Amino acid sequence: MTEPSKVIHVRNVGHEISENDLLQLVQPFGVVTKLVMLRAKNQALLQMHDVASAVNALQYYTNVQPSVRGRNVYIQFSSHQELTTMDQNSQARKAGDQDAEPNRILLVTIHHLLYPITVEVLHQVFSPHGFVEKIVTFQKSAGFQALIQYQSRQSAVQARNALQGRNIYDGCCQLDIQFSNLSELQVNYNNERSRDFTNPSLPSEQIGRSSQPGYGDAGGLYALQPPGTRAVAFPQMGNAAAVAAAFGGGLPPGITGTNDRCTILVSNLNPDKIDEDKLFNLFSVYGNIVRIKVLRNKPDHALIQMGDGFQAELAVHFLKGAMLFGKRLEVNFSKHPNITSAPDTHEYSGSNLNRFNRNAAKNYRYCCAPTKMIHLSTLPQDITEEDIVAQLEEHGTIVSTKLFEANGKKQALVLFENEEQATEALVCKHASTIDGLVIRISFSQLQNI
Repeated sequence: MTEPSKVIHVRNVGHEISENDLLQLVQPFGVVTKLVMLRAKNQALLQMHDVASAVNALQYYTNVQPSVRGRNVYIQFSSHQELTTMDQNSQARKAGDQDAEPNRILLVTIHHLLYPITVEVLHQVFSPHGFVEKIVTFQKSAGFQALIQYQSRQSAVQARNALQGRNIYDGCCQLDIQFSNLSELQVNYNNERSRDFTNPSLPSEQIGRSSQPGYGDAGGLYALQPPGTRAVAFPQMGNAAAVAAAFGGGLPPGITGTNDRCTILVSNLNPDKIDEDKLFNLFSVYGNIVRIKVLRNKPDHALIQMGDGFQAELAVHFLKGAMLFGKRLEVNFSKHPNITSAPDTHEYSGSNLNRFNRNAAKNYRYCCAPTKMIHLSTLPQDITEEDIVAQLEEHGTIVSTKLFEANGKKQALVLFENEEQATEALVCKHASTIDGLVIRISFSQLQNI
């Protein structure tokens, strides 16, 4: 595989596939800054805003076959580290190429939509810059969009200047704002998809179509929810919006989403090598950890209380039968609904090492059974591949390593000879410190470097 790059190469791009189709394929992972369609070769090049977004996209599509309009497409890192417009026929598409004349109506596209955006959320974001008269939201091929009508053009200009490129939530839901060429919005209903703030007496009847002619189906709340899939709405999921965003409105194969048991019993552990912190490092890949108890009368058994039933189901599903320290783990739901706090239990509910307190959708998306490849982040800027090998080689045979930079921060991929060695490295070295930095380790779904 070519070394990681923020440029993604897409093959088997048929004539029926549009630029917007390809944008939809990768926009859940980050903002696309350039797109070049190579029509003569049935190929395309997409440049993400950073390497990490491109790595995330390729990791996801390692296990999920990308398909556009019924046609399988094939993606890989490009040999280009950056796209440059070589000639006028390259059809490069830069984000936000052209704006209409300043207008009191804004067209807002929301990239990297990990949480549902409603009229209320948009009103909170845009009303500080002037009186918002009307808001209409809808689903287009470019993603989730909204039209915001201000009372004055000056307010719209001020809002665009202040909010362009900003995130509604930390790390996601990025605003791409242009001036619309519409003169007046038509709003027929006051509900979660449209609102006329000058006419509160409008009915709230839920309708399946946007009230703006030409904008088609309003669609569901989730931009990533494909047509025909069942929306995730299970009460035992602590963060159903993030779950829906991560899995496209469905669930991974083998996951029911109906489990409400939060506590897991793990047995056949190696009592000479395991402890609560090592169990935390492994099980926190699948959800937040509340507390852990290693059973003193059965030191090869442990109880682990997860944040909710869905996270517990992910852990049981993906870790059942995994190898660690020469033992094949037995992972099942416990008969105990929770673990009672006691001197021999370890508390983790307040730990800032719990992965799902931030970027929950991204962490759900990368849940998988242990792999041979691990991904390291928050590394020191001056770290070398030799330093990484020195840190990890005690856990197994390292086949290859790759250092790369994303958002100005060093990250690495490390491929071990087998899954057990990679699991041991994650269990022992996640949350360890190198030069004062707490490193983070997760499983990568890439097959090779």
